[in-house]
Amino acid sequence: MINVLHLDSNHPVLVEGLEKMGVQNDFDYHSTKEQIAQIIAKYQGVIVRSRIPIDKTLIDAGTKLSFIARVGSGLENIDTTYAKSKNIRVLSSPEGNRNAVSEHALGMILSLFNHLNRCEKEIQQGLWLREQNRGEELKGKTIGLIGYGNTGQQFAQKLSGFEVKVLCFDILKGKGDSYAQQVPMEELYKKADIISLHIPENPSTFGIIDEKFILRMQKPFWLINTSRGNHVITSDLVKALRKGKIKGGCLDVLEYEKNTFEHLFDRQDFPIDLQYLIQANNVILSPHIAGWSHQSKIDLAQIILEKIKSLYKKV
Repeated sequence: MINVLHLDSNHPVLVEGLEKMGVQNDFDYHSTKEQIAQIIAKYQGVIVRSRIPIDKTLIDAGTKLSFIARVGSGLENIDTTYAKSKNIRVLSSPEGNRNAVSEHALGMILSLFNHLNRCEKEIQQGLWLREQNRGEELKGKTIGLIGYGNTGQQFAQKLSGFEVKVLCFDILKGKGDSYAQQVPMEELYKKADIISLHIPENPSTFGIIDEKFILRMQKPFWLINTSRGNHVITSDLVKALRKGKIKGGCLDVLEYEKNTFEHLFDRQDFPIDLQYLIQANNVILSPHIAGWSHQSKIDLAQIILEKIKSLYKKV
């Protein structure tokens, strides 16, 4: 019997599929990390989203673990190196929400360019301001993608329907394709009108968009971030927005988020830079929902199910 512990709720397709495999599913959506450490030893697998970090302490306590499955893409809450050293497979499902993220990013930039959020608020107030709300077109823009994995590639494919040039930078070679030309970062600094982030969170990507990066950009630009909030130093972003060095921002994620991505406003020290972003007319914010569509919830769970099945083909 394979025993699996679920630490977050997911689409029922995952549990139903595991049950058909003969897996015993247990659920604990409320216990603390310390409490989980007391019971994890009886499980061969643990399935998480982001509620509890799976660090060395939990991995050592999980003496029978053969896999840790993250229903989603980012693995920053899992000590993947240590897990692999203990012969524990780490699974994720970045393929499951790449379409949702790319559609969301496209929707955000089109909304920003055409002032849709601002127009709606003005009309609700009885204002009919046409000249003040002339839009910007994507046509003719150069879009620089930082990171060309699942979501970067999907976003580039979506952009192929527009008359734009797409450049991508990735630490891996040979990533370019018919949708995006891979170039050195220097090329993005010189040519990009829009920068869009599609990278994981790790020490090398923390604060990648900072004052130094912004100053190296040769043109004022728009920024899209649907990856992780810690990629952007918010104080530097706000400074650049005030000066016009950054023309506008589409932010689905913020550095102020907790690791669980919940309860952003449940804090005593409300940051002044966050207040600026909320009030700015050239910034669109959403609550970390780019990959949170109804369809992606199913796809994320289904992909994890298939990857777990592949570990137990004989079951």
